[in-house]
This record gives sequence, structure tokens and C-alpha cells, in this order.
Amino acid sequence: MKVFLVENSLLVRDRLRPLLAEVPGAEMVGEAASAKEALDGIAATGADTVVLDLHLDGGTGFDLLRALQQAKSRVAVYVLTSFPSEVYRRAAHKLGARGFFDKTGEIPRLLQALSEKS
Repeated sequence: MKVFLVENSLLVRDRLRPLLAEVPGAEMVGEAASAKEALDGIAATGADTVVLDLHLDGGTGFDLLRALQQAKSRVAVYVLTSFPSEVYRRAAHKLGARGFFDKTGEIPRLLQALSEKS
């Protein structure tokens, strides 16, 4: 599983990177802080899995989800956000996200979901 991390905060990326790298079968292939960078990076690296924040530089995670949906991408997207509202959860799933997790307490659940995917 080739994992691409999309998160605007370098601090959060630094925290998540080693956790994601420990998921069995996971290979970290790239990261980005914006939807545009992510779209280019996902294509360039052949990533098949994305961990996505909703708050990004110059846009939102929803922008990336829409772009991936329009491109008919088969990449599996798992949203990890500090804004875990039910409205956002439904919107993310409607745009193709496979999972939706709260940064403040559900990182272990995200890692488990990724482990089950690989």
C-alpha cells in the first residue's frame, strides 16, 4: 500500500509520518500541504491510499476529494480531521472517502483501518 499524507501542519505530518510507516504493508510515498500539491503528488507517486486533512493550504480536503472523484481515481481516501462534525462526515463519504476520523482521539482507529486495507 502506497500512502500519501495530505496535511497542512508540518507538526502534525511529523507526528503522523512514523505512525503511518509502521502500518504493515504501508510505504510512505509522499506528502503535501495543499490539494494541488497532493493531486500532483498522488499521480506522480502512484499512491493508492491517502490520509487527508480537511483544512489545507489554499483550499480544503473536499477540493481534493472532488478532484479525485472527477478524475475517477481509485485511490482510497481516509479523512483525519480536527473538525469531526456529522455534516463533514457525510460530505466526505458522499465524495468517496472510505473513512473519517477525529485527530483528537481516533488515530488508533485510522491505523487499524489502514492495517485492514493492506
